[in-house]
Amino acid sequence: MHKLIAVLLVAMLFPLALMAESSAVSKIGQASEVLSQIMSIPEQAIPPYLLSNAHGIAIVPAVLKAGFFVGGRHGKGILTLLRDDGSWSMPVFITLTGGSIGYQIGAQSIDIILVFKSTKSVDAMRKGKFTLGADASVAAGPVGRHAEADTDVSLQAEIYSYSRTRGLFAGVAVEGAALQIDDAATRSFYGGAKNADDIFTGKEIKAPDAVQNFLEVLKKYVPPLEKP
Repeated sequence: MHKLIAVLLVAMLFPLALMAESSAVSKIGQASEVLSQIMSIPEQAIPPYLLSNAHGIAIVPAVLKAGFFVGGRHGKGILTLLRDDGSWSMPVFITLTGGSIGYQIGAQSIDIILVFKSTKSVDAMRKGKFTLGADASVAAGPVGRHAEADTDVSLQAEIYSYSRTRGLFAGVAVEGAALQIDDAATRSFYGGAKNADDIFTGKEIKAPDAVQNFLEVLKKYVPPLEKP
């Protein structure tokens, strides 16, 4: 009887595991698509000088509005960090939850990109849940390849935020939104007991095809960190 119950439980959980993996692969694919589409139009893209000095990038596709009267938002995405050798890490999964994001009036779904400009902001993210604007300064980022590095917004914040909705891309205010590494989703996708730091450092982990594709897109559009 106990063996039968065990077999039934495995039979029930196996499809759920496949669904979770499929969802994770889909999320990585969406992140690749968001970055490609945004960066394919230079006049509306994240400025190269900003990306060339990034320490981390988070992409949260399809952040959904939680309610019509309360401007809550929730979304799942991925975070990749710059390694000491100048390469980008394999991504870990994250969640973004918070109050009203920017002025996307009537928008039910938006894509969010966060560019981490300081090691402090990256370290805060690695420690777990933190709040944008409270644990790290955040500002709506400049747009376009002609945006100059000496503008008022250029180097003052630790994180720069962007959104895309209905084909429009712009800097967006996300203060008060909470970011958190999704350890359960990360472990499920990569297998074993690997935590976020293991993924960031790449310890004995083979990157799945979806991750390889994402890293290729990232490498195409995001140059290595400029050395002082």
